[in-house]
Amino acid sequence: MKHEWRKHEKELYAPKETPQLLSVPRQKFFMIKGRGNPNDEDFSDRIGVLYSLSYAVRMMPKSGFVPNGHFEYTVYPLEGIWEECDTSDKSTFSYTIMMRQPDFVTEDVVKKAFEIASVKKPNPLLKEAYYDEIEEGLSVQVLHIGDYDDEPESFEKIITYMKENKLQKRGKTHREIYLSDARKVERNKLKTILRYMVK
Repeated sequence: MKHEWRKHEKELYAPKETPQLLSVPRQKFFMIKGRGNPNDEDFSDRIGVLYSLSYAVRMMPKSGFVPNGHFEYTVYPLEGIWEECDTSDKSTFSYTIMMRQPDFVTEDVVKKAFEIASVKKPNPLLKEAYYDEIEEGLSVQVLHIGDYDDEPESFEKIITYMKENKLQKRGKTHREIYLSDARKVERNKLKTILRYMVK
């Protein structure tokens, strides 16, 4: 049976517009760091690198390489880790964008994905991409529906929830998971998961 993250991992990817507490397990990612305005072309180019690597893994069996434990799955959504900064000046934004990979991915699969991507979609930014595993652990998340610029309203919901439940934020970053394709969906209908790590 095909693994579809929207159906099979609802706790992680189907939150409500009210905050919820959850434990995020260790996950595997292709990642790339960046700095600057996310509306600039450089940001889109970095996203392209992640998609080329992710689809290299997804289509690997068709190239004759079947990873151990392979199963059919839907490619995971784009995510971003954003550093605390002056939100009024997007040119100062510092971020790591990433795409989760299925559990069967190993270092050998990663190496093969880079080989495939470098041939099918050569990109100088490929050398900046890397693979890593992250375990966020205890977190609070909420679904934000609307323009990215209106996210502070939803973050306030998280902050209020944290105060009510005597939770504190861990670190100086927040996570965003993009459930909508910003190129195809009206800005007031964009769906984004917002998440703080807490203790």
